[in-house]
Order: sequence, then C-alpha cells, then structure tokens
Amino acid sequence: MSGAGDEPFIAAVKPLVDAMGGEMIPPDEAGPDDVVLSWEGADAVAVRLPQLADSLDHILAAMERRKGMPLADLDRKAKQEVVRILEARGAFSVRHGVETVASALGVSRFTVYNYLNREKGT
Repeated sequence: MSGAGDEPFIAAVKPLVDAMGGEMIPPDEAGPDDVVLSWEGADAVAVRLPQLADSLDHILAAMERRKGMPLADLDRKAKQEVVRILEARGAFSVRHGVETVASALGVSRFTVYNYLNREKGT
C-alpha cells in the first residue's frame, strides 16, 4: 500500500480512519470520492469515507462501547444526552436518522422528536 517511509504516518492516521468507519486503500486505487493523504511529498494512503448512513451506525456502536452498555439500557437523561450529541454531529440530517436512533435507544420516533424539541426550547 505504501513505501517504507510512510508506515508511521499510516499507523498514526489508522485510529482516526477506524473511528469514522473509513477504509484505507492504496492511493493508486483511489476513486473520485476518496481522500488521498500525502506524506513527505508522496501519496501515502487513500481513505474511503463511509456513506452517511453507515457512519451513523458506526457512531451509535462507538457510543455503546463508550457507555459500556446498549444505548437502549440507558436512563432517560442519558438517552437525551445521546440525542444531543447525535444532533450536534448531524445524525438527523441522514435519511432515516431519527428511526435509526430511536431503534438504537429503544424508544419511539416521537420520543426522539420530543428530546430534540426539548433541546431547542432551552
């Protein structure tokens, strides 16, 4: 995928790529929507970004790992906090975002909308 000199760079960016649900590919296989990263003047690696819907699933899984339990098992206040974080990250601009989040939280779409409206009211 790369020359010997860029392995530290690739190792350094891998956690970021993994966290956002991207995929590292050889730069010469990059498509028009991929991001090519250069290191010391040469293309080191290309990053294929996830589709927004896949990214939302990845964000929800990461939140579950951070919380140490399924999001559906959180109390109401913690679920409201999750909705606030997800709104800040644009989760509800994704098609079916509200439904996806509601399912992960074990609540109805109506409840998610209530959490969103509560935030706007304060």
